[in-house]
Amino acid sequence: MAKKQTSVGSEEPSSSRPWESYHTVYTNAKAGMEGVDKEKVQRIVYEMSKGSKYFENEEKKDAYMKQKIENMRAQYTKLTPQDISHHQKMADKRILELEVTRDLSRIWLHVDMDAFYAAVETLCNPSLKGKPVAVGSMSMISTASYEARKFGVRAAMPGFIARKLCPELLFVPVDFQKYTYYSNLTRKVFQNYDPNFLAASLDEAYLDITTVCKERGITSEEVADELRQSVHLESGLTCSAGVAPNRLLAKVCSDINKPNGQFVLPNDRSAVMTFISSLPIRKIGGIGKVTECILKDVFEITTCADMLQKSSFICALFSRSSADFFLSVGLGLGGTDTPQYKMRKSISNERTFSATKDEALLFQKLVDLSEMLSADMIKEGLFGRTLTLKLKTASFEVRTRAVTLPSYICSSEEILNHASKLLKAEFPVSLRLMGLRMSHFSEDKNGIPPDPTQKTLSDFILARDASGGKTSDCRPLVSDVCDNTFSVDLNCYPTYSAETSCDLRDSSMENQTSDSTFSRSILGNTNEEVNGTVVPQSSEPRAKVHKPTNTDHKMKFEKIDSYTGQLEACPRDNWQNGFSCVDDEAGSISDRKQFFVWVDDYKCSICGIELPTSFIEERQEHSDFHLAERLQGEESGNNLRSFVPQQRAAPKCHTGSSGRLKKKQKSSPTASKYVPIDAFFVKTNQNF
Repeated sequence: MAKKQTSVGSEEPSSSRPWESYHTVYTNAKAGMEGVDKEKVQRIVYEMSKGSKYFENEEKKDAYMKQKIENMRAQYTKLTPQDISHHQKMADKRILELEVTRDLSRIWLHVDMDAFYAAVETLCNPSLKGKPVAVGSMSMISTASYEARKFGVRAAMPGFIARKLCPELLFVPVDFQKYTYYSNLTRKVFQNYDPNFLAASLDEAYLDITTVCKERGITSEEVADELRQSVHLESGLTCSAGVAPNRLLAKVCSDINKPNGQFVLPNDRSAVMTFISSLPIRKIGGIGKVTECILKDVFEITTCADMLQKSSFICALFSRSSADFFLSVGLGLGGTDTPQYKMRKSISNERTFSATKDEALLFQKLVDLSEMLSADMIKEGLFGRTLTLKLKTASFEVRTRAVTLPSYICSSEEILNHASKLLKAEFPVSLRLMGLRMSHFSEDKNGIPPDPTQKTLSDFILARDASGGKTSDCRPLVSDVCDNTFSVDLNCYPTYSAETSCDLRDSSMENQTSDSTFSRSILGNTNEEVNGTVVPQSSEPRAKVHKPTNTDHKMKFEKIDSYTGQLEACPRDNWQNGFSCVDDEAGSISDRKQFFVWVDDYKCSICGIELPTSFIEERQEHSDFHLAERLQGEESGNNLRSFVPQQRAAPKCHTGSSGRLKKKQKSSPTASKYVPIDAFFVKTNQNF
């Protein structure tokens, strides 16, 4: 029997055994480590780590955990009997509500490959069979074979510590291309039992085998045994399986008889409650080292059954979502329905290596990460706008730096271009981990990825009509960039942000910005005048992204100043009521260079409504509204060329105060004669 560990918050250990207070993830039981001398492992990890940056970081984390426990204890002692009685009633009510959701009609199977990376390497190199093998390097281990686990070696352990625990340990470099190949072989087998199986990682998956059991008239135990044999025949690898009424319990069951075994939990409430009653809380996915210490040291909760016995304290001191999770664990409840497909929110990769300050080496790591990220995005057809660089320094401080781009990208060259700027801003720095993440993918409101070149409403109208008419047949409906009018879209410039993540956050860390900025021309003239001659352009407008020169910046700000001067010279009532300051000879609105502008970059010059620049979609919809309203007027025969501006009638509740009048003019445009934009398209689709 393993010796009892000293938990955080317990009495301090004797000075002759300081490692007893040094808690790391390496001392926790994992499949194949049942007979390991945990005290020996803890002592070696302590001795090998003492004085290192890792040791200092672990001490910070340990101090944070102790403080969190003390804060929870302080709240615990403040609970009065009345509080406890009140929360006990709430807990009992919530337990009954959760019990109603219990579903014993489904059969879930969780399959977990045995020491997957190490098994693949052994399969490819039979000389490694029966020897302690670790996949990784002296910096970090990804997987350890079962022979190595007997010495206390496990994943997420630095290689130099593993070598101390097991001097005969053999290191094999990581080869993800090889692991992906064998993972695909196993997934072909999974699809035969559940076409909609849920892949949790390269080496594990959840399968709903309810239908297979019913259609073939076999038990879940037979399905699990058959599946494991099929995986071995297809890939040459072994796996373990767990069968239970829900996914949470199925994952626990798959770990019971590893390696190359299975465990079946019947779909019976009494069997589930018996199984869960003595199950250690650390066996549950989602309960890690910190949560385990809090539950043990504050509430004396060690098994899942204790969750229900201490339900009043759980409801009193934890949030609603956390309390529901703990109570569900105590009842043995988990997911039973097949989750609906959701669009991916981000895609990332990262690599750990020996700490280095070599900028050339770090840049090469960034090149590799950019290529891998681009390949993954191209494979899934993704285009993203927000690129995040993750860094872990030699002192184990985690930093993230992000940039939001003006356009969607996926090529390795573009990713590397922006990522390198983020990295250069951090130099000089010593790093031991680097990662890249892309998010903010191109997708519409229904979650369906559209064509990355999708145009806006204005782009569509400018480009061509529905009957195939050329651009030159249409009048520009939105402004062109000219000397007299100019509007700035702040979304056309990359936005950089920075975040430092560590136990003691550095509040002085300033946001890093890139040396380059970008501007995008959304809409342009359909015809261009060159020396007085009209030169027709392509009928398919293209969104342009370029790096502005100093001359570009000078011209743009001259245009801004010119237009600002026009606004100041124009009577305030004019642009508040839907007019830009133009000469009387300009004629109709359709002939103007500017349809409408955002005054002071937040107020609509037509209706006066105020929308900050951060309301990107709302501003675009507002622009579309005025565009449709105007075209509707032209369709109905209103001659806009002879349109004479008229002052809007003041609301009946007007008190005479200019401030109140201004506020009333912010009212929704729906008060005017307005037809929804979709009705406009139905009405005029034959004319396009």
